[in-house]
Amino acid sequence: MISRKIEVLVGSFLLLGFAAILMLMLKVADSQLGGSEDSYRLYAKFDNIGGLKVRSAIKVGGVVVGRVADISLDNSDFSPLVAMDISAKFNQFPSTSSVAILTSGLLGEQFIGLTPGFVDEDEDTVLMADDHIEDTRSAMVLEDLIGQFLYGNSDEE
Repeated sequence: MISRKIEVLVGSFLLLGFAAILMLMLKVADSQLGGSEDSYRLYAKFDNIGGLKVRSAIKVGGVVVGRVADISLDNSDFSPLVAMDISAKFNQFPSTSSVAILTSGLLGEQFIGLTPGFVDEDEDTVLMADDHIEDTRSAMVLEDLIGQFLYGNSDEE
């Protein structure tokens, strides 16, 4: 009788442990058990994306408004093309908005910072699905900055 009780307790403890590990994996992967929310896709070209990855955050003032959906190489000029899924509840960004690849901390994870542009009263244009953001700033690569500091700027010659 006592051994059966111990077996049930050990089994429930193991199930609880597996559930906790599953929840931790979902939290780390930033996934949800349910479906994804409505979003629209924007595109931006960069010269250098550094260590940006698919599913990296897109933030406005620290608030996550979307995720990087896809990173590909544009066939016309061989520059990185980033597809961004923006949550549908943030659908009023002006067409003069800009994006930059930023880093959390000194050596942290890279994300896209979206800066809303000015609102022109004459034109009521907002970014719609499949629009391209023209004003972009590429990632700053730490190795390039160290090289410029150590060896001077080669552009001055």
